[in-house]
Amino acid sequence: MELRQLKYFLKAKELMNFTEAANAMHISQSTLSQQIKQLEMEIDTPLFNRIGKRIQLTEAGNVFAEFAKKSIRSSEESLLAMNDLKKLSRGSLMIGVSYGLRSILVPAVKNFIQNYPQINLEILFETTDILLKKLSDAELDLVLSYQEAHPAENFTYQNLFVSEMMFVTSTNSEFSKLKKINLKTIAELPLAMPFDGFSTTHYVMDLFKQNHISPNVKMKINDIPTLIEIVENGIFHTILADSTVNDRQNLVTIPITENKAERKAVLMQLKEAYQTEAMKSFSEIIMKI
Repeated sequence: MELRQLKYFLKAKELMNFTEAANAMHISQSTLSQQIKQLEMEIDTPLFNRIGKRIQLTEAGNVFAEFAKKSIRSSEESLLAMNDLKKLSRGSLMIGVSYGLRSILVPAVKNFIQNYPQINLEILFETTDILLKKLSDAELDLVLSYQEAHPAENFTYQNLFVSEMMFVTSTNSEFSKLKKINLKTIAELPLAMPFDGFSTTHYVMDLFKQNHISPNVKMKINDIPTLIEIVENGIFHTILADSTVNDRQNLVTIPITENKAERKAVLMQLKEAYQTEAMKSFSEIIMKI
């Protein structure tokens, strides 16, 4: 059953003449008659009585007309809804975020909501591994994270900024006045790190491995705010992207000497996924932050 068949049927019902209905729909009479006949065969019920050159609506045709009107109206409403989505007057946007990028998320969200108040946002903070899995499964529209060492081919990447990896310690630490620190010294200190699913931990452990150093990781935790609070209290030290802690007054960030250890912050989306107007608009906003 096709919408055009329903429209042909309703026009024939309105004019009670196949020739006039065909002219009104800008098709041949044979085409209109054939389409209505196919419709009758599909529902296994005659919609018109054919009496010579005249037609007469059957009882079933009268009932079916209400269904046809509702179906066409529903289709038109769906098109209007899609147009509304394109104009960003309704809809939702699901964004996954690595904790280290919260500093650019907040101003981007504020800007987006001010411009598109009818769009609902769903924001998920998770490990990079989980975020990328959800993005692959189309459970998220966009992901803000640090780029992995080997970018996945099924994602597109937009570069946001570069953040240097830093040794992070309390302002009360004996190391807080250092201008630089090497990996060997860091490895001898008690460290707290995010769980292995975090891209930061992947990166840091690879950095130690490349330099043939085994770090003294005393604790792993899956909550970055708590990790930062622990370091602020002088219990452990850590290595994080500068952008993760640049607003914390009780912490000191110290450059690492061996490498210019940098992370590239990116906005990711599924390569084959349809890019909604909401996705485009949010991407444009965050690229300007």
